[in-house]
Amino acid sequence: MSDPVRGSGPKIIAIANQKGGVGKTTTTINLAAALFEEGVRVLLVDLDPQGNASTGLGIDDRPNTTYDLLVDDIDLNDVIQMVDSEGFGIIPATVDLSSADMELMANEKRSFLLHDALRQPAMDTFDWDYILIDCPPSLNLLTVNAMVAAHSVMIPLQSEFFALEGLSQLMLTVREVRQTANPDLRIEGVVLTMFDSRNNLSQQVEEDARDNLGDLVYETRIPRNVRVSEAPSFAQPVLQYDPNSKGAEAYRALAREMLDKHFGAIA
Repeated sequence: MSDPVRGSGPKIIAIANQKGGVGKTTTTINLAAALFEEGVRVLLVDLDPQGNASTGLGIDDRPNTTYDLLVDDIDLNDVIQMVDSEGFGIIPATVDLSSADMELMANEKRSFLLHDALRQPAMDTFDWDYILIDCPPSLNLLTVNAMVAAHSVMIPLQSEFFALEGLSQLMLTVREVRQTANPDLRIEGVVLTMFDSRNNLSQQVEEDARDNLGDLVYETRIPRNVRVSEAPSFAQPVLQYDPNSKGAEAYRALAREMLDKHFGAIA
C-alpha cells in the first residue's frame, strides 16, 4: 500500500494526548485491529510504561520491549511479536520504560532513537503499511520520540468539559517538534471518544471542537460503550470481543474514514 504523498514505506502515526483517561490506548488497539480487518499490515508500538496496549492484546511474555529498542538498540526482529501472523504485530512495553527518560538524557540523539529504530533495514522484511505508536499520557521525552518518528499525530479527545483546554499544550509540542526535528509532522486528526449523543455536554464539546479545529475532527465518533471497556480485561480488541457492538462498528468506521483520507483520491 503506497501513499502518493508519503511514498513507499509504512505510514507512522503517533496517538497522543497528555491527559489520561481519554481513550488513547483503547483507540490505538482498536484502530490497529480495524485496519488489520481492512487488509492492512499494521504494527503497534507500545510506548507507554503502563504497557496497557500490550496487556490489552494478550502479550504476557515480553522478553524484549520498547525499552530495549530505545536504550539497547536491539534488532527489530528480536522485539516484534505477532498478534496475528497474517500481519498484525506489536512491540510491547513494560514498566522498565518509565526510567528511559532519565537514562536517555545524556544521549545526543535522544529525540531520534525511535525514529532510527523504526527505520532499521530489518523493517523492510515486515512490509508494514501502518505503524501506530501508543504514547504515554505526558509530554515527555518518550512522546517527543514518537513525534519525531511519526508522519502525523492523532489526538483522541474525550467528550467532557475541559477537553479542549489540554489541546493547546499538545499543539505547542507538535509545533516545537516541527521547528526542531520533524518539519513534516502534521496533525492526522482529532477523534471524539466516549461520546454520548444523549448528553448535551458531548454535543457541546463536538460543536466547539468542530468550530475550532474544522476538518481536523473526524466525522466518526467513538461512543461510550460498555463492550469497549470490557474488552481489555479479556485481552482482546473490541472488534474481536464483540464484533457487532457499537464500539466495534465505530472503530471500523474510523479506520475506513482514515484510509479514505489517505487513499481515496487514488482509489
